[in-house]
Amino acid sequence: MKMRKIAAGLCAALSLGAAASSAQAQEVVLKVAHFLPPVTPMHAQVIVPWCDRIETQSQGRMKCQIYPAMQLGGTPPQLLNQVRDGVADIVWTLPGYTPGRFPLSEVFELPFISTTHEATARALWDFVETHGAKEFEGVKPIATWTNGPNVLNLRDRRVDTLEDFKGMKVRAPSRLGNKMLTALGATAVGMPVPQMTEALSKGVIEAGLVAWEVVPATKTHELTRFHLESGGGRAMTTATMIYVMNQKKYDSLPADLKKVIDDNSGRETSAWVAAEHLRADTVGRNAAAARGNTIYQLSPAESARWEAAAAPVTAEWVREASEKGVDGRKLYEEARALVDKYSQ
Repeated sequence: MKMRKIAAGLCAALSLGAAASSAQAQEVVLKVAHFLPPVTPMHAQVIVPWCDRIETQSQGRMKCQIYPAMQLGGTPPQLLNQVRDGVADIVWTLPGYTPGRFPLSEVFELPFISTTHEATARALWDFVETHGAKEFEGVKPIATWTNGPNVLNLRDRRVDTLEDFKGMKVRAPSRLGNKMLTALGATAVGMPVPQMTEALSKGVIEAGLVAWEVVPATKTHELTRFHLESGGGRAMTTATMIYVMNQKKYDSLPADLKKVIDDNSGRETSAWVAAEHLRADTVGRNAAAARGNTIYQLSPAESARWEAAAAPVTAEWVREASEKGVDGRKLYEEARALVDKYSQ
């Protein structure tokens, strides 16, 4: 009888150990969603390699199932809710698609604040680490960055002065992009990138404000003839971007898989994503040049006029932030100082 009890105990212990081992070895499949087709640089050069990396580092225990072009349903502005609600485990999205939900970190979308891709990405990560707890509640940031300087892609005619720009219908990337275009005298038309192609082709808009990287995938270089770059050391405007994970999903992972996610998150991961955007920008610019389109910059004097005309947008943001109980001027100066720090 005693030996039978010992044997039964050993069997139970072995069964529990096997169950624990099986649970430990269980494969985790992460649903990764975004809003652009799989041919786009962000999908092919960032999300796929990132997923390959976590699969390799987890020895195959953690994998991605990628859902591009809103294959999980909904529209781009709903991606943030999808990851917070667990419909997706990880999403790439633009905070600008959900105005008002990232009131502090949108400071990086203000006119003439961003410099190079990698410097601005590192600056944004540091800023979010310090100030983003409430904005990112329910999700774990993996990377935060801005795209490259937005280019004014013009359908039929050049814009060389503020006077030329007056009244032109232009696609804007974000709330602050809308405000900047309005301050410059244009008529801002807010819409996600996937809608821009049809709007350009039908003449609903006369120009689109986007980074070079999305030009080939959206056929913008085929629908426009002129491309105005802001010139100077700072971008006319950029869009903040985030790659975030459902916090509960992250918390449910065993410690070693959390470490894999952590090792592929942070400031340098953000800078890596930004560097891929820079490479994609070069491809997009070359595509426009190959068609014989005109690529040009404002003169230094005219650029200064545009920056001065956009200054009230920054002043208004500072005032709005201060009305929410924070020091808007201090936040703006901190963001600009972080950009300058990483631009040296």
